[in-house]
Amino acid sequence: MKIVFLDVKTIGEDIDLSGYDALGEVVKYDFSSDEKVPERVRDADVIVLNKVQVNEKTVGEARNLRLVCVTATGTNNLDKEYLDNKGIAWRNVAGYSTETVAQHTFAMLLYLLEKLRYYDEYVKEGRYVNDTVFTHFAEHFTEICGKRWGIIGLGNIGRRVADIAKAFGAEVVYYSASGHPAQEGYEQVDFDTLLRTSDIISVHAPLNERTEGLIDREAFSKMKKTCIFLNLGRGQIVNEQDLYEALTADKIKAAGLDVLCQEPMTPDNPLLQIKDSRKLYITPHIAWASVEARTKLMNIILDQIKEFYNYN
Repeated sequence: MKIVFLDVKTIGEDIDLSGYDALGEVVKYDFSSDEKVPERVRDADVIVLNKVQVNEKTVGEARNLRLVCVTATGTNNLDKEYLDNKGIAWRNVAGYSTETVAQHTFAMLLYLLEKLRYYDEYVKEGRYVNDTVFTHFAEHFTEICGKRWGIIGLGNIGRRVADIAKAFGAEVVYYSASGHPAQEGYEQVDFDTLLRTSDIISVHAPLNERTEGLIDREAFSKMKKTCIFLNLGRGQIVNEQDLYEALTADKIKAAGLDVLCQEPMTPDNPLLQIKDSRKLYITPHIAWASVEARTKLMNIILDQIKEFYNYN
C-alpha cells in the first residue's frame, strides 16, 4: 500500500514513524495546501493528516484511497458525507492526550496563581541579593485548596482535571453544554451558577453549535473579579475581544489560553496588546503535545491502519 502523510510537521520531527515503513511505500510532506493535495493523494491508499481539508475537491481524484487517518480527535476538516458516499473509511484518535492536557492545565493555573514569572524575574534580576528580609511579599497568591473549580466539559480530560483539582482540595462543579445527564462523582450545575460561584473556571469542551461563542461578554460579566479563567478546549468557544475587554477592565483576575480562534495567532488579535503576564498567559496550542502523547497518537494510528488492512 501507499501511505501519504500530508502535514507531517504537525506531529513533530522527534517522533519515530519508522513502523509505517513496514506497511509499504511511505511519502511524507511537511505541509500541504488544498491546491497541492489532489496530486499528492492521487495514488494513495491511506492518507494521514491533521489540519488538511478532506473533501471532493481535495481527494476526488484519489482513485485508490480507502482510509483517511486524522492525527487528532476533532474531525471538522472531513467531509464525512462525501467519504461515506465514496466508501472511504476514516479514523480519528481520542484519549491520547488526557494526561498531558490535564498537566498543562495546572501548569497554566500555577503560573498565573502564584505569579511565577514575577518571582522568577525578581531573582534573576538580582533583586533578591542582599534584600532586607528572607521572603518577598510584593505579589500575593492564594491556595487552590478551598477554592471552587468550575469545569466546562466533563469528558476524559475534564474529569482528569477534576480529579487532580480535588486532590489539591478544591470543590469541583461542572457544566455540560450538551445537556447530558449528571455524572457520578461531581456536582452538575447550570451555566450561570458555574460562572457566578467559581474561583477557577477551565474549559475542556469540544467545539460545536452549543459551545461556539459560549464564553462572551455576558459570561465574563457574571464571573467573580477574582476568577482565573482557562481555555484548553477550542479557541472559538471564547470571544477574544470580549476576553480582552474583561481583562483590561479587571472584570476577571487572569486568563490562560492554549487555544485561539485563529492559529497561528494573527497580528490583529486584541490579546496581543496585553503584556502583563499576571493577567494573561498564552501558549501556542501545545497542551496536547508531550512526547508521550504524540508517540501514543502515532502508534494508535499505525494500529488503525494495520487493523483496517488485517495486517499481522
